[in-house]
Amino acid sequence: MPAFRNRLLSRGLLLGLMVFAGLSGCSTTDTFEQPAPVPDIEASAEFKRVWRLSVGNGHDGDFLYLAPLNAGDRIFAASADGGLYAVDPESGNVIWETELEDRVFSGLGGDGKHLYLTTRNAELVALSRENGSEVWRRSLPTEVLSAPQSNGALVVAQTISGQVLGFNAADGEKRWQYDGSVPVLSIRAAAAPLVGADMVIASFASGKLMALAADSGQPLWQYEVGQPEGRTELERLVDVAGQPLVIDTAVLVVGYQGKLALVDIRTGQEIWSRKASSLYSPMIAGGDIYLASANGELVALRGSDRKELWMQDRLAWRQLTQPMVYEGYLVVGDYQGYLHALDREDGSLVGQLEFDDEGIRVPAQRLANGNLLVFGNSGKMAVFQVQPQD
Repeated sequence: MPAFRNRLLSRGLLLGLMVFAGLSGCSTTDTFEQPAPVPDIEASAEFKRVWRLSVGNGHDGDFLYLAPLNAGDRIFAASADGGLYAVDPESGNVIWETELEDRVFSGLGGDGKHLYLTTRNAELVALSRENGSEVWRRSLPTEVLSAPQSNGALVVAQTISGQVLGFNAADGEKRWQYDGSVPVLSIRAAAAPLVGADMVIASFASGKLMALAADSGQPLWQYEVGQPEGRTELERLVDVAGQPLVIDTAVLVVGYQGKLALVDIRTGQEIWSRKASSLYSPMIAGGDIYLASANGELVALRGSDRKELWMQDRLAWRQLTQPMVYEGYLVVGDYQGYLHALDREDGSLVGQLEFDDEGIRVPAQRLANGNLLVFGNSGKMAVFQVQPQD
């Protein structure tokens, strides 16, 4: 591996460990904090397991984000040591599995024909959805942590050093490259680009949200989610570390030590914003916005005026995942591998389950049948329902 790539990898890993050990916060005045202990609760809800499966060695000790791909009729999952699985979402039965010769570095992306992932050696690989066989591979400038994204014709990968690259989905021919700027230090995170028919929206460690033309990679507009402030590089961190959400003709985005903002997807003009700090995308349900702040506070905001409805701080500094809505509940995972269920009405903690003692880094996902897909750092993958306790 070239020395330049080694420096990038070491820099990102070091800062990722620092941030997730407690350096995250709501402002540049935050100090190192100890995570709150697992709270004692009076449970009124339970996690009922539907099925479970072991996906290789999971992250295999690496600081990765190997989120499974929920493709509707199939779940595709990969482990860092090269295991690749296609799973029936209803039963958990393995439809096919294969062993790749590469170390896997990103979660899976996909379209109607292919699966996409990146390797530790900084290669983008396209695989058959039918059996996992390799279709093509292409070299990348540096490593990619986020899952490659595709609209069926174009595949887009974003490197940890700020390049966004577009490839032909059929044969892997490189179509364009956009070089974004990267600060001296950045959070080791995995904000996947959004790939539409005409536009690609990418988030950068510089605090910028960029819209690029899908056919050429040319910039269309940019929006500043966070502006670096302070005297040290740590104080100046403003990464946009979560994938933005598209809401009709707008994009909802949040940054670390920045703001939560709604932006017009056609022009990049701000519709509204409020101060916020988060490493993960917000969640929207029933007209409300749910946000896991970088300091571990969970906040519910009314979508119409952004008024705070409730705030839950009993999970402070527990490195929470993006919240996921499950009917009347909100579900998050944490660094110790616990799943927590909150009442959406008032934010009270109503359920708890120790799932993976190596932690949970990737957010839970809702399947087509409404069930909840959870993937732990050790490779434990399971589907749950959240129900009132008997």
